[in-house]
Amino acid sequence: MMNNIMEYKGYHTKVEFDAESMSLRGIIEGINDYIDFEADNIASIEDEFHAAVDDYIEFCSTVGKEPEKEYRGTFNVRISPELHRKLSIRAFVDGQSLNSEVEKAVASYLDNNQDQTKELAESVRDLTNTIRMDKTCYENETTVNSNINIIPFGIKHTYLEVKTL
Repeated sequence: MMNNIMEYKGYHTKVEFDAESMSLRGIIEGINDYIDFEADNIASIEDEFHAAVDDYIEFCSTVGKEPEKEYRGTFNVRISPELHRKLSIRAFVDGQSLNSEVEKAVASYLDNNQDQTKELAESVRDLTNTIRMDKTCYENETTVNSNINIIPFGIKHTYLEVKTL
């Protein structure tokens, strides 16, 4: 898996290849100020990113501005009026602010996805152990934990069909 995300001093970027200029480019994410950088080769892209961040911090100091920080914790979300109404009523009933209800809902969503990811990882581990112990599972389709089907194709390849939870 290719990782083209870099972090430096709390700032993040995603490095991308620009075919027109034949260079690597990045933009610092998560702030309103626009800071970009580029390099002609892989060996220098990280140095260019670091220099861009350092230059931004120095520039802010020179002009007397506080450098922006990533993801200050505020963002605008557009939702349907019906969902907005339901969430507002829920916040009122719970004696909470709308913001705290949204934060709770987002945290719950992320926690559930982590639980699903953990469950999937355990299923894959179980599947790997099954394959190691029972080589005959390549001969016919096999179901593991009712969420994964093993479907053989070719001599050395197996397709894992993972059902969403």
